[in-house]
Amino acid sequence: MAFHLDTDKLVDLDRAVRSIEDGALVALGGGLSARLPMALVRELIRQGRSGLHVVGSAHSIDVDVLIATGTVTVCEESYVGFEQDLGLAPAYRRAAETGTIEVRESCCVTILTQLRAAEFGLPFLPVRGVKGSDIRRLHPEYREVVCPFTGETLVAVPPLRPDVALIHAPLGDRRGNLHLDQPYVLDERFAAASRNVIATVERVGSAEEVAAAGVTIPAHLVSAVAEVPYGAHPASCYPAYAYDRAHLGEYVRAATAGGSELAEYLDRYLTGQPTEEAYRKLVGADRLAALGQWSESIDAWKELFR
Repeated sequence: MAFHLDTDKLVDLDRAVRSIEDGALVALGGGLSARLPMALVRELIRQGRSGLHVVGSAHSIDVDVLIATGTVTVCEESYVGFEQDLGLAPAYRRAAETGTIEVRESCCVTILTQLRAAEFGLPFLPVRGVKGSDIRRLHPEYREVVCPFTGETLVAVPPLRPDVALIHAPLGDRRGNLHLDQPYVLDERFAAASRNVIATVERVGSAEEVAAAGVTIPAHLVSAVAEVPYGAHPASCYPAYAYDRAHLGEYVRAATAGGSELAEYLDRYLTGQPTEEAYRKLVGADRLAALGQWSESIDAWKELFR
């Protein structure tokens, strides 16, 4: 567990991401299409990072677009895709099939256990869930241990200590205290196990406001905070806004086609937009505002997902 005791950690997005080196082990907060650290992902791509080893629970466009841009070398996730809504993650599948990335598929509970081992300062912790699966083949670092009480053979997994965790939160303060709305996914454990935590927040509030909302991740775990409205788009950041299904669909179609269509998407939304302000302008203020109206009525919610 690292301690970051600066009293003012507020920085711009560019500066926050410049501290991440090529080849870093990067934990991605959020899950599926919820509260993904997309502004940080886009900035990694703008700055041309390469050779990253990403780890997370179950993710979608964040991991897929990092792979599509050649930013990732190793992918350690339990799932990458868009569930039954939009299907498989095209860039991830293509890279896995062609061997352009190293796939180290894991499972959520195993990753959680490894993070707890790092958090507790232990050399390993046992798990049972991956016994008999090919996950063992993808992780030669796993070992076997015999329980001294029952004699059962268990899988021993080493601690997982990311170089940096990227987290998006709806609210935080300048010191680095973060409030998250449930589900927290693995964000709390990533924060406690990682050497550094870089957070984007929808809004920077006072220490009193964040305390009143509830501190999910305390300031001493966080190394930098950047205020980035709609920093999870096109993923959701409930209750502020829903995920942008139309945009996700646009990405999946382009990534499935590959070639010039994918290159056009990447240029339009990522490499061709020098800042998050430019990205938000391209998406459109009206569209972003509409995503925030999901809770006004059932009809409003349904309309977003047609």
